[in-house]
Amino acid sequence: MNIKDLQKMDKDFLTPAEVASVLNCSPQLIRVQAAQNPSSLGFHFCKIGNRVKIPRESFICWVKENR
Repeated sequence: MNIKDLQKMDKDFLTPAEVASVLNCSPQLIRVQAAQNPSSLGFHFCKIGNRVKIPRESFICWVKENR
């Protein structure tokens, strides 16, 4: 999956797996960072219980600004 695939989606939130495929890292790394050091991620996310959801539009903007 790449940023263009995310732009074509119509859902509001992304999963750590979807974000990890764009960032070329492990989904578990995103979950751990969200729990242990949230500011290190650099992009917005919502933590609901043990679930991490990333706002799609916000993440796309962040990727465009940081690549």
